[in-house]
Formats: sequence, structure tokens, C-alpha cells
Amino acid sequence: MTIRLSLASVALGLLLGLLGASAKISGSTTLRGVGGFYTSVVRGVPETLWVLMAYYGTTSLMNWIGSHFGNPYLTLSPFAAGTIALGLCFGAYATEVFRGALLSLSPGQREAGLALGMSRLRIFWRITLPQLWRVALPGLGNLYLIMLKDTALVSLISLEEIMRKAQVAANATKEPFTFYFMAALIYLGLTVIIMGALHWFEYRANRGYTRTEL
Repeated sequence: MTIRLSLASVALGLLLGLLGASAKISGSTTLRGVGGFYTSVVRGVPETLWVLMAYYGTTSLMNWIGSHFGNPYLTLSPFAAGTIALGLCFGAYATEVFRGALLSLSPGQREAGLALGMSRLRIFWRITLPQLWRVALPGLGNLYLIMLKDTALVSLISLEEIMRKAQVAANATKEPFTFYFMAALIYLGLTVIIMGALHWFEYRANRGYTRTEL
């Protein structure tokens, strides 16, 4: 459940991060304002509050919507609420990572693509995205490791992930140290595995790239 939640959240967060970064470097004052507002508000509120607001806030909204369709007890699942909350938080930080990566790319490459008759979407897919991925990957990897541990916050809304299971077992056996220590070991093991995967992704992304030495 922890891995599923983290992967669903990072998928949403990457999409929001790309949109946010594109907005913040666009020529539109309105889009830059929207991007700045998103990152400022989300990063300025603790993740715990976003989890609680995503669950209880959407529950009230969906109950109101459901009451108009004969189902006043329509609710959002803890998994969906956790995905929304963590995805929003990941996306806000990923926005700055993507923005820095986009600004590091030479604008001449985009201009060359336009001169060759490539569409904007094709330029992004074939020229910008491969380089963007390579530059942003280390920062995104660190954000993912942080978010993996932030999934423990979703235990507050009773999602049955690692921390929630540890709490239930600790309360039932009156041995909190044993089960919280085991939860720590599980998180540590997941972190080591993911760090290895991230190193592999970075190696793949940097194939054929030679760093210029001064």
C-alpha cells in the first residue's frame, strides 16, 4: 500500500510539476502568477494539514454532491485523498526542480526545432524532455524519497499502510518499540532499494553525455 500510494502520488506530482514549471517560465503574467501562487501556498502549509484537508474537505464536498443525486454518504477513499494531498505537495516542489532544469536548457535548440518545421509538442517530446529528465532526475529522486516517508502521514486518515499497521499492532500488543522499530527498518529497506533504482536511472539518463571539463 505504501508503494502504491507513493507511485500514484508521484505520477500526479510529476504532471503538476511540469504544468507548474511551464506556467512559471511562460510569457503570460497570469500563468506566472498562477504557478507562483500554487508553489507558495502548497509549500507554505504542512503536509499533515494537506492530508487532513484533502480527506475531510473532499468528504464534505462529495457528501454535498451526493445529496443531489440521492446518495448523501458519497465519500472519497483514504487512498484517493492521500494521493491528492501528497501529489499536490510533490508537484509544488517538483515545479521548482523542473523550472531550474528548463532554464538550464539552451533556447537555441527550441528555435532550431521550429526552423526545421517541428511542432511544439514534438520539440518538447524529442528535444526538451530527454534533456529535462537528465537534469531534473537527481532532484526528483530526492523528492520521491522524502515523499515515500511522508506516506506515513496518511495513517491519520486510517489508510492501511506501514505506519497504520504498526500503530494497530503496537496498541494490540502493548509493545510500541518493537513494531515502530520494525516499521523504521521497512522504510529504511525501501529507501535503500529506491536509491539503487535511482542510481540506475541516472546512469541510463546520462548515457552518451560527456561533461565538459574546464
